[in-house]
Amino acid sequence: MQKEKQEAMIELKNVSKTFHRGRQSFKALENINLKVNRGDILGIIGFSGAGKSTLIRCVNLLEKPDTGEVIVNGKDLMPLKANELAQERKKIGMIFQHFNLLSSRTVFQNVALPLELDGLDKATIAQKVNKLLVTVGLHEKVNDYPRSLSGGQKQRVAIARALANDPHLLLCDEATSALDPLTTQSILQLLKDINQQLKITILLITHEMEVVKSICNNVAVIDRGELLAKGTLEQLYRERSHPIIAQLIVGKGLEIPQELRAVLSEKADSGLSPLIEMELNSEIKVEQILDFIHLKKVPYKLFKVDIGQTGILDFGKLQLHLRGSSEENNIIFNYLNTRNVQYIIRGYA
Repeated sequence: MQKEKQEAMIELKNVSKTFHRGRQSFKALENINLKVNRGDILGIIGFSGAGKSTLIRCVNLLEKPDTGEVIVNGKDLMPLKANELAQERKKIGMIFQHFNLLSSRTVFQNVALPLELDGLDKATIAQKVNKLLVTVGLHEKVNDYPRSLSGGQKQRVAIARALANDPHLLLCDEATSALDPLTTQSILQLLKDINQQLKITILLITHEMEVVKSICNNVAVIDRGELLAKGTLEQLYRERSHPIIAQLIVGKGLEIPQELRAVLSEKADSGLSPLIEMELNSEIKVEQILDFIHLKKVPYKLFKVDIGQTGILDFGKLQLHLRGSSEENNIIFNYLNTRNVQYIIRGYA
């Protein structure tokens, strides 16, 4: 059976952007070619200054590229006149890191603003705003002002406002980087629900791998204005030949447990056991590794796990202290080697 061709919501073709400051020039984007399928959640990840924000602002032409095509929902935005572009932008919602709410307006009034600008009558506005506030879980805050809201609540108001014109595309510019981890997860879950229930395509930029792991179907890596790779997280994890991709995908080593810091030695002295840190990059689950250790009856203590999952692949890191004899520990090392599980010994204790 022939695979059905996916329809593109966004197509960037040979997009480049240079900023000029006096006599100096800075190339923010270099010949970007990117396709985002309808209904997808694509995460664009990169370090600070990589060009992420410029890229996402080029999608709705808040920054106009110097060259290239920006095709959204089948229409090239580049040649449009100002009034035509304004109409297309109504169907592109945008969420910012710092919420951008109007402090002098209530929650209701902030969400209603795009509808008021569109000239809708009060009854229609009220019906729609109330429905959106239910969607984002803030109906009880309808008459509150932004100053009384938490960061997560402010972002929910911003999301409701971005949905007011029934967009087919939602652009998220570091939407969770100002929030604590627990609030971040609730906002990401809300975005995932919106994507699934309202069938809205989401383009999300972030410097946090955890955000990508949480909700993104696909991920693109950008560095110094160049698109290095695009694919599923599993594809990037398998094919991370570029050092920037490897650094973003794999991340830093896990923190050494407090109880071992003072006694950890670099030398494998007699009687000391290895603290090992595994990096999962093959088709093996954490449970399989632990089951094998149990089967061989090798004593150990599991300290830390930072694991994500896509398809049949577990990816990430886990840290455990093998406490068997040298012969028993070698059985585990041999098993990891045969299953292509990369590991390092962080020390001995």
